[in-house]
Amino acid sequence: MISSNSLINKKEQRFRSLAFLTVIVIYLLILAGGIVRGTGSGMGCPDWPKCFGRWIPPTEISQLPVNYQKIYGAKLKGEVEFNATKTWIEYTNRLLGVLSGFLVFATLIASLSYLRKDKTIIWGSAAAFVLIGVNGWLGSRVVATELTQYVITLHLLLAILVVFALLFVWIRSNAHRLHIEDISVENNISRWLLGILLVLTIGQIVLGAQVRDVLDSVVKRIGYTQRDSWVDNLDWRFYIHRSFSLVILTLHVAIIYQLRKRNKTGVFVSLTNALMALVIAEIGTGVIMAYLGVPAIAQPIHLILAILIIGLQFSIGLLLTPKFILPRGINKASRLVKV
Repeated sequence: MISSNSLINKKEQRFRSLAFLTVIVIYLLILAGGIVRGTGSGMGCPDWPKCFGRWIPPTEISQLPVNYQKIYGAKLKGEVEFNATKTWIEYTNRLLGVLSGFLVFATLIASLSYLRKDKTIIWGSAAAFVLIGVNGWLGSRVVATELTQYVITLHLLLAILVVFALLFVWIRSNAHRLHIEDISVENNISRWLLGILLVLTIGQIVLGAQVRDVLDSVVKRIGYTQRDSWVDNLDWRFYIHRSFSLVILTLHVAIIYQLRKRNKTGVFVSLTNALMALVIAEIGTGVIMAYLGVPAIAQPIHLILAILIIGLQFSIGLLLTPKFILPRGINKASRLVKV
């Protein structure tokens, strides 16, 4: 006979697995959004939620009405040209968005297993569900406003908040497996530095989105054949974005040094190693774009690395702040894995 405790444990394990899977899919969604932007596929589907009036997008122009440009190009001033690749890139992004919504909803339902144990997990899951619902609506506004920059930026920032909400509930649901030592003054300093760095990194991402918008304008003005001249035609925002990456790198080195002084082994070591590797890779992709004509494949990689970095920053910050992730009733003796 299976005990009630065993059933509860299985439900909680199911929740943790589902929350982690949902985080992965959200990251894939952000990557897909980067691919959409990098390939110029944002208007691959000129209408929403359908694509060229169909639930399954066309694969060739013969599947569209002869006057499709007049029908779907009214709000685009006639500038709509069917491109099957771009259409399906954009539609795949939408499908991932729908899948993400279902997974976040499933995570919310699964979180009800914590109803008597830790309601904060339920509230965090509910926040993720509301945020992704709002972001789905905002995705429709991206199309309706013809890729207006501030709408795209808000769309990205909301996706980041969804990631934060899911990481919070996933880490908190694993709190019974963590052994978190008393936070010293050193770690308190690291926590403040990490908070500042998180804000600055998000600011760097927003500035990068502005640079991308300027790049789109440059491409429209001088054309794809002048790829080697794109960077030379960017404005001051690109140079600030490029130079500020050195500030971000320096702060990461300082924080990692602070954390490694006190934490010689455990999860912190793995997380800080991963964080530094991601920062170096992020700067590397930035160098590739600046000096190799902004290759399309580097753009979504540059974006997803940035989102992975702030996800790690946020997770480390949570581990440095036990009061946020340790529900009542969990004491030192019950923490099994040393952080």
